[in-house]
Amino acid sequence: MAINKGGRKALGDRKREHRIMLRFNSTELEQIKGILKSYDLDYDRRGVVGPFLRRTILNRETVEEKKLPEMSANLIYQINKIGTNINQLVTVARSKNLRSPSAKLDAEIERSNLLLNRIFELLKEKLA
Repeated sequence: MAINKGGRKALGDRKREHRIMLRFNSTELEQIKGILKSYDLDYDRRGVVGPFLRRTILNRETVEEKKLPEMSANLIYQINKIGTNINQLVTVARSKNLRSPSAKLDAEIERSNLLLNRIFELLKEKLA
């Protein structure tokens, strides 16, 4: 094996082989330039932006967004399905020329809507 007589040291497993292309719109690019300027870094200088973004991304603590508990997510899904079923029943009733359904049916639909709205309010309070 030849002895390294100078030059760059071998990177080994630290060599960066993977590339991610990012595209920014004008507003986003101006924001990045402003951030770089606040760190006294020159955007136009070669080899500045990549290392800065790498350090910023990799050294940052990731913040997990607040997720709904699985049970709550399933409950919301089921309630939405109930609402969809009610809407489908109303559509069928209207399409069968039941333009003036009985007062009892109207009262039941109104009651169902009130109950669904109350359930959503309670869920929002619990999850907030």
